[in-house]
Amino acid sequence: MLQTLVVADPLADLAQLDGVGSAVEAARAAVDSVLRDRGLRVVSAEQSAAALLAGARASAALTDDPPRWLAGAIRLSTELVPLSELIRVAPGQAMARAHALVARGLVPEDDLGRIRGDAATTARIRGLNELLTRPTAASGVVLAAVAHAELLASGAFDTANGIVARAVEHLVLVAAGVDPRAALVPEQGHLVLRHSYQISLARYREGTVSGVREWLLHCAQALTHGAEASPLAASPMGRRRD
Repeated sequence: MLQTLVVADPLADLAQLDGVGSAVEAARAAVDSVLRDRGLRVVSAEQSAAALLAGARASAALTDDPPRWLAGAIRLSTELVPLSELIRVAPGQAMARAHALVARGLVPEDDLGRIRGDAATTARIRGLNELLTRPTAASGVVLAAVAHAELLASGAFDTANGIVARAVEHLVLVAAGVDPRAALVPEQGHLVLRHSYQISLARYREGTVSGVREWLLHCAQALTHGAEASPLAASPMGRRRD
C-alpha cells in the first residue's frame, strides 16, 4: 500500500490559535497600505536606509545600555538585506554574522559569532535552525515572531542576544516577502509596545499555548506599528487612497 509521508507543520497550527489569524491579517493590511503594489513599487535606497537606521536605533533603545549597542545595531542594519538571503537556507551562518557585526569591539574576538556552549542552548538553536529551514504554510509574520522569541529565550548570544533576535525577525520578514524592500520598522513597533514586548516574551517563555498566542498577537501589533513608522508611510505614494 502506498503511504504518504506527513510532515508536521507546527507553525501552521500556531497560526490557527484564537485571534492570531485575524491579527496577522490586520498587520498585513497595514503593511500593504504602505507597500501598495508591493513588488512593483520602487523603494529608493535612501528610504530603505532610513528605515533600517530607524530600526537599528529602536533595537538599541530596547537594550539595557542603548549608547553601548547603537553602533553595532547600525552596523548590522547595513547588512540586513544580504543576510535575509541566508536566514531560510543557512540560519546559523546568518545569526553568527549578525552577532559578529553587533558585538564587534564589545566582546573578545574569539567569541564573535559563537553561541553559548551549554547543551540546552545548543539544542534550542538546533531546533530554531530546523524551523527556519523547514517549509511551512504559516505566514512569514508567524515564522518571524517565533524565530524572534526562540532566539531570545535561548540566550544564545548573551548580552547581544536581543538585538540579534530582533534582526532575525526582520530578516525573516524580508525573506518571506512581507517586507521585501526592507522599508518597514518592526523594531520601532516593539519599542512603542515595550511593556507588552517584555510581558508577552515572559509569557512565551512559560511554554504554554496561551503564552505563545500572546506573543504572536504582540508581534502582529508591533508589525502594524512598524508599518506606520516606515518612511514610506509619510510619502504621498504611501498613503491609502479611499
